[in-house]
Amino acid sequence: MRVINQQGEQLGVMPVSEAIRIAEAGGLDLVEVSPKADPPVCKIMDYGRFKYEKSKQAKAARKNQSTVSVKEVKFRPKTDTHDFDVKVKRLKRFIEEGHKVKLTVVFRGREIVHPETGQTILQRVVDVMGDELHIDHMPVMEGRRMVMMVSAGTAVQPKAGPSKTPTKTNNDSSDEETAEKPAKKE
Repeated sequence: MRVINQQGEQLGVMPVSEAIRIAEAGGLDLVEVSPKADPPVCKIMDYGRFKYEKSKQAKAARKNQSTVSVKEVKFRPKTDTHDFDVKVKRLKRFIEEGHKVKLTVVFRGREIVHPETGQTILQRVVDVMGDELHIDHMPVMEGRRMVMMVSAGTAVQPKAGPSKTPTKTNNDSSDEETAEKPAKKE
């Protein structure tokens, strides 16, 4: 078997008993690194410390990864305007927090006969949100539900950072003000 010492230097090919003797003389372990190689490769190391460092690396990797959760906002074909506005506000909050959102229109009874009402509601949501939404999956019927997946669009700024919208100068706003004001009749 090929043996590598703790510093990564090759000690050469030697019998298993001699490799174990060298490892025990240093108070370390003989660990088989590559059993399928010809000859098999073993490394002399402190196995407890090796496992500890691997677990710390795995923990750091889990800490640094970000998870995207899917939130759901449910509508009904007869959702009134105020309820609709409240649900759109909640949708905006979810999008700003970086979540994907599942928009669902739930049909009951004979409402299922008119799926176009569900498409109208979802299209209204898209129209209200504008560039803040990116449609991941178009509306699809799943049993008595119409489902559409959306995520943050191009116009969404994360809440944590400062907004980077350009500010208007006085010259820009004066042109818009004169264009919007109707002429006075005398």
